[in-house]
Amino acid sequence: MAFSFLNQELAIDLGTANTVIFQDDKIVLDEPSIVAINNLNGKMVAIGRQAKQMYERTNPNIKAVRPMKDGVIADFNAAEMMIKGFIKEVNSRHRSLLTPNLRCVIGIPSGSTEVEIRAVRDSAEHAGGRDVYLIYEPMAAALGIGLDVQAPKGNMVVDIGGGTAEIAVISLGGIVVQNSIDTAGDVFTNDIQQYLRQQYSIRVGEITSEKIKIAVGAVIPDLDEEPEPYIVSGPHMVTSHPVQITVNHSEIALCLDKSISKIEQGIMTVLEQTPPELYSDIVENGIFLSGGGSLLRGIAKRFSEKIDIPFHVAEDPLRAVARGTCMALKGVDKFPFLMR
Repeated sequence: MAFSFLNQELAIDLGTANTVIFQDDKIVLDEPSIVAINNLNGKMVAIGRQAKQMYERTNPNIKAVRPMKDGVIADFNAAEMMIKGFIKEVNSRHRSLLTPNLRCVIGIPSGSTEVEIRAVRDSAEHAGGRDVYLIYEPMAAALGIGLDVQAPKGNMVVDIGGGTAEIAVISLGGIVVQNSIDTAGDVFTNDIQQYLRQQYSIRVGEITSEKIKIAVGAVIPDLDEEPEPYIVSGPHMVTSHPVQITVNHSEIALCLDKSISKIEQGIMTVLEQTPPELYSDIVENGIFLSGGGSLLRGIAKRFSEKIDIPFHVAEDPLRAVARGTCMALKGVDKFPFLMR
């Protein structure tokens, strides 16, 4: 095609915690979904990793914002700035005098309302998108995991992201039963903050809590390989003196128990509504886990024991949705489940 350089195709996983962009089957951007804005003139100061370093550390003139909440746009202006900024960053690597026509596929939660769907589409169009397609995240996750979503059999996916846990049964290119619950990565982070306050009277920020989750995050106390305990520093809630404590994985398993139980309940609700033929396919093939939440140690084992169906954690679960949006972008004409 003579003018192919004038057409640009991007697959965007616009996540609550991270935004991943694929182009030509390659990851061209993987950054935190954060934008720092100057309060005086409303202009963008920083984006992605740079903005994350400012998060919870800014002065009154700068606010670091996470535009996405529970998987959907909570701050329309900040989201638009962020999408524009990320697309600009991708384009800066391919210097061109002409602005390319942008075609993109964006993943959205399966429980999104019409207003939320329109907000994502409008943000992408204002950021330069000419052809904007949307795909539900569990469908994208299933594609990214490598499941045949158009086959006449039941596949079940649980995608635990930053803002939502997306649970869906997929067959013949459609979502048969779905459940989107707002218990996911951000809630786990908050659970850890609350636990440290109550148990040790120590205050920690969101970023420290997230580091604890990554270092010693678990959902069962008995692990085959136990991570090293994590040392946490912070101010005492009463005296404000510096405190140092050590947290281990079994404590985190205890403090996350209630939230993990909510996800188990959400899975059970979907299974109860699943037609019998598809249910038997799911029992045979197992249930697939994706998203950052599926990296919590022992999660597949806990779910398998609780629900009595085998659970499998996808390869590279963090990028399953992004990979799926990339595959959807290549097959825009053959996937009827893409929304325009």
